[in-house]
Amino acid sequence: MQMDKTRLLITALDDDADERAYWLSQSPQKRLLALEQMRQIIYGYDTFTTRLQRVLTITERT
Repeated sequence: MQMDKTRLLITALDDDADERAYWLSQSPQKRLLALEQMRQIIYGYDTFTTRLQRVLTITERT
């Protein structure tokens, strides 16, 4: 994923009103996509770990 630098706006860190208004104006789908993008930036994206892990246990019968 790449950042769209044409829509970048720099504001003060203590100015929360504009940011809140922006996110409230977005659809829930766009908010979730942005959240997923931030998660991938922070934690990384590995295609091998996207599947559920299977756990195999061996038990002995008496």
